[in-house]
Amino acid sequence: MANTFLLFQVASVSALVGMTLGWRGVMTRYSGFYDLPTAWSNVFWGILIGGFYASFTHNNIVIPYIVMVNNDEAAVVNPINLLLLCLIASVAVHLLLRRDRVRRGSSQPTSGWALGLAMGGMMSLVFILSILETEFNVSLVITIACLALFGPRCEALITSFQGHLMLQGRRWGAVLRGTFWRCAYVVMFAFALVNLSAWLFIIPAALLFNRTSESWIWDSIPKEGKKRLRKIWARNAREKLANEDFRAGVNSQEE
Repeated sequence: MANTFLLFQVASVSALVGMTLGWRGVMTRYSGFYDLPTAWSNVFWGILIGGFYASFTHNNIVIPYIVMVNNDEAAVVNPINLLLLCLIASVAVHLLLRRDRVRRGSSQPTSGWALGLAMGGMMSLVFILSILETEFNVSLVITIACLALFGPRCEALITSFQGHLMLQGRRWGAVLRGTFWRCAYVVMFAFALVNLSAWLFIIPAALLFNRTSESWIWDSIPKEGKKRLRKIWARNAREKLANEDFRAGVNSQEE
C-alpha cells in the first residue's frame, strides 16, 4: 500500500509540474487581459473529464497496444475505440467552451488552454503511474520527464486550437479537427511508452504549435485590451532599454 501511494505521489507531482510549466508563458504573458475565473473553472472540469478520458484511454487503447507489441499473437487494437474516445472528449470540450460565460468574453482559446492543461495533466498522471511499475532505468526517467512536460501542453494546444476555431464560428469543424489531433496524440503517446524515438516527433511538433498558440490567445483579446497590452509592452521595452543603457554607462565609467 505504501509503495502504491508513493508511486501515485510521484506521478501526481510530475503531472502538476507539467501543468504549472504549461500555464506559464502563454497564459502569464496575457495575464489580466482574459477571463481568469472562467479559465480556472475549466481547470476543474478538465480534471473531472480528464480523469475519465485518461482511464478509458489507458484501459482500452494503451494496455491493448502494449500487449500487442509484447505478444505478436495478440489481437490488433480496435481503431473504433480510439475514434469514439477522442470524439467523445472533443464533444465534451465543445460543450464546455460553448457555455455563455465563455462565449460572453470570447475566451474560448484561453479557457480551452486551461481545460486542456488539466485534461493532459490527468492523462500524464495515468500514463506515468502505469509505467512506474516497470524496471527503473534511464529510458524510464526520460519517458516520465517527457510525459510530464509535454502531456499537458500537447492537450492544451489541441483544446486551445479547438476553442480558436469555435471563436471563428467553425463549431463542428472544430470538433472533427480536435478528434483528429486527439487520435494522433493518443497514438503517439502510447507509442512513446514503448519506444523513445516517438519523442523525436512529439517534441518538435509541440514546440512548433506552441508559437502559433500565442496568436490564438491574441485573437480572443478585445480591441481595447490589445491597445493597452501594446502600450504596456512598449513601456516595458523602453524601461528595459533604459536600464541596459544605464548599466552600460556605469560599466564604462568604472573602466
